[in-house]
Amino acid sequence: MKLWRRWTAALLALAVCASLLAGCEKDAEGIALAVCLGDEPASLDPIYAAAEGDQTIVTHLYENLMRVTVDVSGGTAVSNGMAKSYSMESNHDGTVTWTFRLRGTKWSDGRAVKADDFVYAWRRLADPASGSPYASVLSVVAGYDEVRATGDTSLLQVSARNDSTLEVVLTGDYDWFLTDVCTSPATSPLREDVVARLRDAAVERNKTAEAETGTAGTEKWWSQPEKLVTNGPYQIGVYTAGESLTLTDYARYYGSHSGPTELEFRFAATAEEAQALYDEGAVDLIWPLTDARMAELAENENWMPDTTLGTYTLLLNCGRDVFSDPLVRQALVTAIDREAAAQAAGVTARAAEGMVPTGVPGDGEEDFRADRALLDNDPDTYADRCAQAREFLETAGYDRGASLGALEYLYADTPENAAVAQELARQWKQALGVTVTPVAVTEKELRTALQEGNYTLAGLDVRPSGNDAECFLMLWTSDSESNYARYENSAYDTLLAIIARAEVGSARMGCLHDAEMLLLEDSAVAPLYTAVTAWAARETLTGVCRDARGWFSLTGVTMGG
Repeated sequence: MKLWRRWTAALLALAVCASLLAGCEKDAEGIALAVCLGDEPASLDPIYAAAEGDQTIVTHLYENLMRVTVDVSGGTAVSNGMAKSYSMESNHDGTVTWTFRLRGTKWSDGRAVKADDFVYAWRRLADPASGSPYASVLSVVAGYDEVRATGDTSLLQVSARNDSTLEVVLTGDYDWFLTDVCTSPATSPLREDVVARLRDAAVERNKTAEAETGTAGTEKWWSQPEKLVTNGPYQIGVYTAGESLTLTDYARYYGSHSGPTELEFRFAATAEEAQALYDEGAVDLIWPLTDARMAELAENENWMPDTTLGTYTLLLNCGRDVFSDPLVRQALVTAIDREAAAQAAGVTARAAEGMVPTGVPGDGEEDFRADRALLDNDPDTYADRCAQAREFLETAGYDRGASLGALEYLYADTPENAAVAQELARQWKQALGVTVTPVAVTEKELRTALQEGNYTLAGLDVRPSGNDAECFLMLWTSDSESNYARYENSAYDTLLAIIARAEVGSARMGCLHDAEMLLLEDSAVAPLYTAVTAWAARETLTGVCRDARGWFSLTGVTMGG
């Protein structure tokens, strides 16, 4: 019997037992659903929440303009959230104005939700002083570049015509604005007075803690979840530090939902701990699965895992003299064995076929990546590719790789990233004679080095703001603040400018494919691998929805008899 069959049998057995256990209970009004999506939240501030579990909690506490739900086929769909209606108008200067008319709803303290709450939240997100890693989600909003350059958030073209009308001006016709920007946890509304009040209280608690213990306090404005003021389908119930956070139905929510009346998020530091909670019946949905489970599932050739919206990518700093010559960049990129790099990254990694991963929409029902692999990952041709890489170096005037000097490769310090860094260094040494020293740094140190250009080679998990190929490619235009590779190509910039103003259709999609090909030919960035993922849920549950960007929507979850 194959491992897959044993796994399926185990799931069935657990499903039978589920009704006897504490994880998911039916009552007269609905169900209480317990899930485990990772460790205790690192942040419940929408503009900083990064972990999938944190973002899942945020999306259930705060209602955005639009929301992600489950469609009739079990896939994801985007429907109206706080936006009762919306309209779009193209302007003579190429900009596009979106107008949202908001529902008459209330925050959990009884005050009305207003358009100004979105204006405050979006300006706070765009403010460079905030230092949010998700600020670029607003890069398509007119005035964003000016805000980032000056710090004047009033320049962001987001305004409230009145309490119930929000107006947003975009720099082009981005069809994914509605589905991706307006559903992002980072663009959720916030009340300025609430954030200020809770922040001031946290500052006082930190001062008291320092006076009593001599150690500076670390509380944030959201650190006491039970005091948060929210507008989503759920509100904070009970928070037990280090153990769980329970959300309950929000009585003032504008609509109804078929899902749980109570959501309990149990915390686990590792996938193994989460699996233990699932096995004992304490929770009914877990993510991520252990590597052992993922390997077991992968034994089934018909298994269809979820893709993740990201590509782990090698950056070559074009601002450094050594990489100003594209032939040198092409030599290092051509000598990469992506299959070996993916194997080093672990069981969930898959060798990249382009900058845009599988799972991103293409033309019509087609996947953007369908039958369009731009990268040669065939092990049988690797020796030939290494020979070509050596020719690139020789043509550039280098006698093998030793004459390049010693290079450093920066990466965020995780076991997976370290393994990939060591594998790349081995490949470059063996194929080209290039000495590359892997250097582990913190995530913050890596971001700082990339932003300041203080690196030569680096590994970066590229996570775009939306599930569209344009979101991957617009990062590398010469004026993009996310262009850490310092890549400059006027033809590439022109293509992306055309795409930004193109209507949805095959012509736009053709330009996207051309832009991706040009980017990879210039070898300023080299996609290494993408990743797959999976979760486990009781077979009695239906309506679980995972957004392509990583978080879950549980408002439509129901339990069978």
